[in-house]
Amino acid sequence: MNIGIVGLGLIGGSFGKAIAKFTEHKAFGTDISADAMLKAELVGAVSGALTDANFGDMDIVIFALSPQAAREEAEKACPKLKKCALVIDIAGNKISMVEKMRELGAKYPHLEFIATHPMAGKEYSGISHASATMFERASALFVPVKAELDTVALLKRLFFDIGFDFVKLTTAEEHDRIIAYTSQLAHVISSCYINTPVAEEHDGYSAGSFRDLSRVARMNPKMWEELLTENSENVINVLDPFIERLREFSDALKSGDNEKLLRMFEQGNAKKELVDKYSRAWRKDNAEK
Repeated sequence: MNIGIVGLGLIGGSFGKAIAKFTEHKAFGTDISADAMLKAELVGAVSGALTDANFGDMDIVIFALSPQAAREEAEKACPKLKKCALVIDIAGNKISMVEKMRELGAKYPHLEFIATHPMAGKEYSGISHASATMFERASALFVPVKAELDTVALLKRLFFDIGFDFVKLTTAEEHDRIIAYTSQLAHVISSCYINTPVAEEHDGYSAGSFRDLSRVARMNPKMWEELLTENSENVINVLDPFIERLREFSDALKSGDNEKLLRMFEQGNAKKELVDKYSRAWRKDNAEK
């Protein structure tokens, strides 16, 4: 297949590299940054540029952009695409993108649409940090918007070929509700954690705990502001209970309530063991399937 990639940052560049390394397909890319385009061609992430002249040759077009940019670029690209071409995105929110895909599907009935979210990434951005093995053993979320079953199967095969080991079908609403907890809240917490004066004195006093909790504070601020703003209701629904839990810890310490402190740690430990148990069982079950 010919696969177009709009946006050659960390994820778009990694798609290109993985397609080149693990498949016989050809990837063509475009980016607003001339430097990103040059790097993508130099490192073999793309076979060539994606242009108005060859958009019509693409079998799949991946919009590897933030939600708003993905919607805008998809609007521009759809008139150029051939019959049965598949349009996908990889943005971190799905409700807004699925609404746009439904609109475009009605306007261009000859096209197919699947919203996706690769559950993979790094705290660094840009094509310089892209990797062909970015998606190794990762899961991906699919929201089929307007696609035949054969098309969904074809896209799953492509994702498996480039390293993913599980694809989960979901809805836009369920995606945005859960991702608010698993990803967006984590970035809020990490940003708050690192944004204290003591952080500047961590050398020699820190190890894995500091690295793990502060890692995703390194982010693209504009992109994450957009993601949280678009999904604010879901983020608030997980942020407020988290803040209340922090208050309970603070109250227990201030009042010297050691028993409450112990219970809260025991509850957290038990929940972590339960979540890990479910995760192992889920992985085993899906590996057998």
